[in-house]
Amino acid sequence: MMDPRIERLAATLIQHSVRLKEGEHLLIEGFDIPDQAIIALVREARRVGGHPHVAMRHGRIQRALLESADDEALKVWADYDVHRMERMNAYLGLRGSDNISEMAGAPEDRVKAYSRLYARPVHFEERVKKTRWCILRWPSPSMAQLAEMSTDAFEEFYFQVCTLDYGRMARATEFLKERMERTDQVHILGPGDTDLRFSIQGIPAVPCCGEMNIPDGECFTAPVRDSVQGILHYNTPTIYHGESFANVRLEFVDGKIVDATADQNGDKLAAIFDSDEGARYVGEFSIAYNPYIREAMKDILFDEKIAGSLHFTPGQAYDEADNGNRSEIHWDMVLIQRSEYGGGTISFDGEVIRRDGLFVVDDLLGLNPDALTAE
Repeated sequence: MMDPRIERLAATLIQHSVRLKEGEHLLIEGFDIPDQAIIALVREARRVGGHPHVAMRHGRIQRALLESADDEALKVWADYDVHRMERMNAYLGLRGSDNISEMAGAPEDRVKAYSRLYARPVHFEERVKKTRWCILRWPSPSMAQLAEMSTDAFEEFYFQVCTLDYGRMARATEFLKERMERTDQVHILGPGDTDLRFSIQGIPAVPCCGEMNIPDGECFTAPVRDSVQGILHYNTPTIYHGESFANVRLEFVDGKIVDATADQNGDKLAAIFDSDEGARYVGEFSIAYNPYIREAMKDILFDEKIAGSLHFTPGQAYDEADNGNRSEIHWDMVLIQRSEYGGGTISFDGEVIRRDGLFVVDDLLGLNPDALTAE
């Protein structure tokens, strides 16, 4: 018997996230995903008249392929996946994980080659630019461990987060989008020595309310590339290519990361930020407000939506909010500003719009947790 929670999520993904229409082709790519989830999506896609196509992936196999592939193998792999993606109108990527650290210790040169030769042409150039797409995680015991929850409790949390009223969130987010698009100077204060200033003038703001990620709840833009000045001390753990980092602290001068430290794996930061010129500049600034996500769990699709948080992302900018920065990396790292995490403020052109994780201006009160979860 099909779990009704999975059926509700499938309906949200097909109807709200990728808005599949009759006659359109949808690629469903599952990574360590149970059959039941894929079947529910296939049935819902058929119900609206679409044509579902399925690719099943497995984390350990992906690692084996990557670590043993030379550049030619990666190019051919990318070529045939690009050809398939060209035929698609929509894409759903369901990413489970039996082991969140499966890529830990993978050869660094192969990881970089995979990003350049496979991920960029298949996902950045074809999927992101040319399809309606949505990426989501799938609940697993390993994710429950990271969240320090039982498997059953985590599953209940997961479906609550993923099936909230994204229409209500989208309507409330329009006011934040408008504010961001008329703002020049942003000032961020936070725990420790966080004191960061930058401009977002002239760069579009993009609301994210269940269309491209599930769970969702953010509005992103990008800083003017050379405008970033000051220090940002992230207070959540983060994973980059399977390696864990804690308490990452970045110092910026004229947009560039000039100093980077971390309590865990800090010796590996320099190599990441030296991947290319753009790796030391920032490609995204985003304000997050999913009311059900409160704590970090080392899964960025959840962590970047934490209520009362923001993320500030070294690396590649998105086309929708493009500041011109280009890089092989795009590393979302999160600062929580709720009072129990030390508090903090976000100011737009000298006006505080969020204090200690709660919006304080009238037009943005609809993005606070009590408003988004009201019956």
